[in-house]
Amino acid sequence: MTELRKTPLHALHQALGAKMVPFAGYDMPVQYPLGVKKEHEHTRARCGLFDVSHMGQITVAGADIAAALETLIPADLEGLAPGRQRYGLFIHTDGGIIDDLMLVNAGDHFYLVVNAACKDQDISHLRTNLGATHQIEVLDRGLLALQGPQAVDVMQRLCPAACELVFMQHGRFDIAGHEVWVSRSGYTGEDGFEISVAAGECEAFAKTLLDEPEVEMIGLGARDSLRLEAGLCLYGHDMDMQTTPVEAGLIWAIGKPRRHGGERAGGFPGADVVLHQIDAKDHTRKRVGLVADGRAPVREGARLVDEQGEEVGVVTSGGFGPSLGKPVAMGYVSREFETPQSVVYAEVRGKRLPMTVTKTPFVTPGYYRGT
Repeated sequence: MTELRKTPLHALHQALGAKMVPFAGYDMPVQYPLGVKKEHEHTRARCGLFDVSHMGQITVAGADIAAALETLIPADLEGLAPGRQRYGLFIHTDGGIIDDLMLVNAGDHFYLVVNAACKDQDISHLRTNLGATHQIEVLDRGLLALQGPQAVDVMQRLCPAACELVFMQHGRFDIAGHEVWVSRSGYTGEDGFEISVAAGECEAFAKTLLDEPEVEMIGLGARDSLRLEAGLCLYGHDMDMQTTPVEAGLIWAIGKPRRHGGERAGGFPGADVVLHQIDAKDHTRKRVGLVADGRAPVREGARLVDEQGEEVGVVTSGGFGPSLGKPVAMGYVSREFETPQSVVYAEVRGKRLPMTVTKTPFVTPGYYRGT
């Protein structure tokens, strides 16, 4: 068996009593003594600190870098101003999603954050397609996410300038003697900051944040329930190589200038498939939110059927939503069931549990977009 990788905070997780589990090739904390439910509630009410150092951090530099990245990613990157961040997708030639990622226009280069489970293939993808003409550097940095309505209070004390950022804006600051890269973004549906710091300084910086009274360390268990309530996709579950952006409800990730009629239409892998689905609307399934009528959680992989028992879809993420007090899920259903208030039935342990189709997110986002 391949030995699990460790983040720069591994020793700190153990010292804090974390329960460690394998995740994306890393030994990661799934929960702390506080417990998943309380960690979830603490993040929604106050401020949670997440170790996301397993994610891949990459810089790409060279001539016409935005145009070069647009040959792989359907986002509008040429229109992305310096200091701004944008969500993007790597697309396969058949229209399937290779990975999703965040991209920052850092002026003379782009800074990318990719999923841990996909980062080796993403790095290879970049080097194969851009490496001959551009400089691609894989960074040795930790990555922390400070999330929750009181994250701004914590940051106001440590670095007031960072509080001037708005959602999906990026800046570079000195915080407690550490040079950090800060994006006002996250994966919980709450206001917050994602902070990149040199690997060797990561533990000391994390301890600085944990010294603040609002902050608790939060594990992967609560991270998953938080992102599910926020209606955010998890790669390998809610989207994959067999899923197009249109099926996944991610049309908004296809920049308008990259669509038919735009000044830079197409030009990315799978454009013929993706743009056809946007225009023709002839895809056969769609990602939707699902709310259970009862109390039993409906997990990933559960079949969805209609009243006659005919299969109409599958659950891709599911569990109990602590903020809502009821089970919630996301999944794919046949187009005739995509309309909110449609009812489908999840097969769970030999029973058919009714679920109502709904829009996502399940909770109101707390992103800070300015006053």
